[in-house]
Amino acid sequence: MNQIRMIGIDHEKATVDYREMFSFTKAAAGHAMEILKNKKYIDGVVILSTCNRLELWVSSNEESGISLYDELCHLKGITEGDYRAYFTEREGDEAIRHLFETACGLKSKIIGDDQIITQVKDALALSREVYCTDKVLETLFRTAVSAGKKVKTNVRLTNNDISAITGAVQTLKEEGHDISAMTCMVIGNGEMGKLAANALLAEGADVTVTVRQYHNGLVQIPGNAARINYGDRMEYLKYCDLVVSATSSPHCTVKYSEVTQVRRKKKVIMIDLAVPRDIDKTVGELDGVTLYDIDSFGYKVEHEKLRMATEQAKAILDEFIADFNTWYSCRDLVPMIQDICRKASVDTSLRMTKPLKKFSASEKEKDEIRDAVEAASSKVINKMLFGLRDSMELSAFHNCLEHLKTLFEE
Repeated sequence: MNQIRMIGIDHEKATVDYREMFSFTKAAAGHAMEILKNKKYIDGVVILSTCNRLELWVSSNEESGISLYDELCHLKGITEGDYRAYFTEREGDEAIRHLFETACGLKSKIIGDDQIITQVKDALALSREVYCTDKVLETLFRTAVSAGKKVKTNVRLTNNDISAITGAVQTLKEEGHDISAMTCMVIGNGEMGKLAANALLAEGADVTVTVRQYHNGLVQIPGNAARINYGDRMEYLKYCDLVVSATSSPHCTVKYSEVTQVRRKKKVIMIDLAVPRDIDKTVGELDGVTLYDIDSFGYKVEHEKLRMATEQAKAILDEFIADFNTWYSCRDLVPMIQDICRKASVDTSLRMTKPLKKFSASEKEKDEIRDAVEAASSKVINKMLFGLRDSMELSAFHNCLEHLKTLFEE
């Protein structure tokens, strides 16, 4: 019997310092999943790694005594220190509900975060790409994504479409900064970089986006933003009031040694939206530099409005969770149902032998009739059995299948 298990570290228990220790790039996540998939008791693996969370999901044999925490530390090469207090482990129903709530943004630092649905979907896609998913995790993640989309379509968890940059913009404005008067540079042109550039453009800022040289001319940049080569970012820094870095690079995009060599003419605000971090945290110690990281921002919503929206979202999730649990509890019965359908359809076809002798049709035509009868009867019986499944207790349905099996035993 498969068991759904997960272990996660996120913004609720751990600062960015600890989260980045366990974060994965896309390539590293793919390699890690391949290693785990080869473990004896593991049938499927998905790694969800975002700015605010790292989650390791497995579908495993119940007899497995595998420690997900130990496996994660081994994958990350962490041999010293005990970080268990920063992790949460879940299994079964608790794990299932957690994923559904995560996918619709209820578990995000910024409630209703628009990016998380895509991140959950991409995590599953990567697992597929390296052949590490299985039917259980495939169905679980697909259903969670569908639930998240329905929540997003039908429930307004916040007043606006939001992401981490929304919280950053709100914080800066509350602190009295006039973003419309700022010269801004966004390092990175991925999803988060584009969101950042668009958010700053919407505020009326002068925005320039860095583009890797080997991508120049091929990459579209947001709106009216200008572009510069990534290699020229330090030279442009001297003119900036605000720098946002949001790449998926495992290395720093802004180093302490590089910033100290830049003759800046003004104070600069730097916002690091990446995990692992893009900007060397010691940069924040330099005179004239104010450095924020992903943990510096939240997004304020009206408490009562959020409570009502959350209740609506959870009601939608309950329906999808019930559908998944129905499938999950019956998945081991599917082979039995298929076997009964096959035997019943063959039995029906054999009963057609005598009536078909009365027809002046060729043997080929009679075979086609038998095949059509088999296919039709199989579909009808399959529909009847799944109808029974939805109308009775699982134990009673299982007994029903066992009895039907005996009708076709030789």
